[in-house]
Amino acid sequence: MIISASRRTDIPAFYGEWFVNRIREGEVWVRNPMNPKSISKISLDPAYVECIVFWTKNPANFIPYLEKIEKAGHRYYFQFTLNPYDDDIEPNIDKNKAVETFITLSKLIGREKVIWRYDPIIVNSKYTAAYHSSSFRTLCEKLAAYTEKCVISFVDNYSFLSGVFKESGIKELDDSQIEEIANSISVIAKEYGVPLAACSEKIDLAKYGIGANKCVDNELINRLFNLNIKYKKDPGQRPACACAAGRDIGSYNTCGHNCVYCYAMRGKRGALPAGDPASPLLC
Repeated sequence: MIISASRRTDIPAFYGEWFVNRIREGEVWVRNPMNPKSISKISLDPAYVECIVFWTKNPANFIPYLEKIEKAGHRYYFQFTLNPYDDDIEPNIDKNKAVETFITLSKLIGREKVIWRYDPIIVNSKYTAAYHSSSFRTLCEKLAAYTEKCVISFVDNYSFLSGVFKESGIKELDDSQIEEIANSISVIAKEYGVPLAACSEKIDLAKYGIGANKCVDNELINRLFNLNIKYKKDPGQRPACACAAGRDIGSYNTCGHNCVYCYAMRGKRGALPAGDPASPLLC
């Protein structure tokens, strides 16, 4: 079993104490996001968990917990999102501190376990293709030595985001826009020796050296931890998603970053909901 922690919220940024308590107790309860009355009990016994995949934009306060997680017998790696947006798009992210944290984490656990995510790529009057080209180069200069891969994706407009997208001048990109940006950043990535992969994109970007990514990656897990586990594709994800099957332990509407494009915030945005670090449920 692979634990995803989490596509639905930033557990390392906001729920580190809760997560370590769950590790100590050996289980977590998770509500079905489509049926809140349905709750699953998921084992966190390392005998049953091959790996934990952490998704985050700010694990600074989580780093001190890693020793406890390792002592409990768990393997893990990070999907670390680091984008070039200002607070009009990502209001609660300090990019300079995020870069410092990325480097600190990479030095601590190894660059192969910290995957840089430059996603989603959005375009409006401010964040143009030229802006992305310049910003991606700047981030490559800082991060290339501290990761083995960069994952990109292009923004999707969900119905519940239409209003805020209209306010921000954000639209889904057409194929020509995607190819223009993909070509530009692939050239830069090659200069810095950073392999690129695309997350859940229907358009084939292989001609730019960009393959399809597995964010929950059984092949990476086997390589990192000398395992030989076989996994099926996750049937609960979008058709274009190549991820291996896993169990997500997060909850929607519980992230404090409040990013404009976030598919996991489906109600009114604002302060974090009250949570109990001792509860088996996240929220």
